[in-house]
Order: sequence, then structure tokens, then C-alpha cells
Amino acid sequence: FGETQPAQAKKAGSMDLIVTGICWYVTFLFCTVLHEAAHALAAKIGGDMTAYYGGQVSVDPVPHIRREPIGMVVLPILSLIITRGSWPFGYASAPYDPYWAELHPKRAAWMALAGPAANLLTAVGAGVLLRVGYAYGVFEIPYSITLTAIATGVSEGIWSVLALFLSMVFSLGLILAVFNLIPIPPLDGSGALSLFLGEELTLKYRHMMSQPAFAMVGLVVAWNVFGPVFRPVFHLAIKLLYPWMK
Repeated sequence: FGETQPAQAKKAGSMDLIVTGICWYVTFLFCTVLHEAAHALAAKIGGDMTAYYGGQVSVDPVPHIRREPIGMVVLPILSLIITRGSWPFGYASAPYDPYWAELHPKRAAWMALAGPAANLLTAVGAGVLLRVGYAYGVFEIPYSITLTAIATGVSEGIWSVLALFLSMVFSLGLILAVFNLIPIPPLDGSGALSLFLGEELTLKYRHMMSQPAFAMVGLVVAWNVFGPVFRPVFHLAIKLLYPWMK
């Protein structure tokens, strides 16, 4: 006699989770690869060819996954499974020559800023496309805005999937930009402090940053302050995207 309504609803909910999880992982790869490629390109422009020779000056995810398979594959997929489709958590890295960074601390600082800047530009680009979709009537503003629903499609199908993907790119781009700009080692915001420090202080600070203990403590502190920092930034971004909303 066919499936009961609760069984059908359960199957539909499972499919929604799978689609959301796949979209989140694709978004994670997209945003993370752009972040690391921007680091690598900025280092190349500044004279350090380490990441370029490692294949990181590329939007191809393969060299980035090859360098950090745990952070690029295992951890984000596990985090999506554990949180049932919440935003993924992972990491990646682009190699650089520490001797080059000591000789050229300002260039190294711009290299550090390049990753978050790429994510911010990605979020802006997604926001522009969301507004264009809204203007042409293929997207609408959801009743409740979340990380996965900055906009929704007016009908099922391609527009709904595209709205979901652009919402995730917008949100994850902001998340990566804000998190990495927190000025605590080992995050990019800490590396950018060299732009505001003298040469002697920069050398001392970079030496301190290189200690593994500071990196571990820094990540714990950054994770705990991220929420209070991100929430007002996210609300401001939504206000800029939809200025007529209260």
C-alpha cells in the first residue's frame, strides 16, 4: 500500500540532509581553496615561490587536498555528520619560506591578509548574485535568515539549489574571513600585525608565534571569542544585503 506519511517525511528529511551536506562540503572546498590559493599567490608576488612549486597557486583542490587530507576531507565530512548538516569545520595550509618571511615581514603580512581578503570578496560576490536573483524574481527572502538560507528559490529545482549554494558561500566566506582576521596566533590576523609593528618587535613577535604552545592556546581562545565577534558582523552583512529589512 506504499509508504506511510511519517516514513515519506523521514526519507525526505534524510535527502534534505544529504543535499545540504554535499552543498556544504562543495562550498567548503571552494572557499578554502580560494583562501589558500590567495596566500600562495601573494607569496609568489612577494618573492617566495615555495607554495607555487607545491602547486598551491591554483583553484584545483587536488594539490590542497594532497597537502592536508585530514583538514580538507576527513575533518569537514566528520563535522557535517556529527552536526547533522551544520557548517563544516576543517583546515588547510599553504607552505612558505620562514627565512623569506623574516627578511620581508611586510610582504609576509600581506600574504597573511590575502586569504581572508579572498574570502571576503567571495562573500561579496555571492551577495551580489543573491541580490540579482532577488531583483529578477528567482530568489526570495526567507522568513527566517540562517547560514544556509540567506535567500531561497521561488520554486523547487535549480533555483532552490543555487540559492542554497550562494547562501552557503556568502556565510562561509564571512566565517572564514572573520575567524582568520582574529589577531591571535596562528591565525592570519596575527601574521598581519607585522604591518603595524617595528622591525625589532616584529622579529620577537614572529618568534613567539612559531611556538606550538602559543598556536594551540590561540586556537582555543579564538574559537571562544569567534561567536561574539561574528554575530554582529553577520547581522551587519545581512543589513547591507537587504537594507530595507528591520
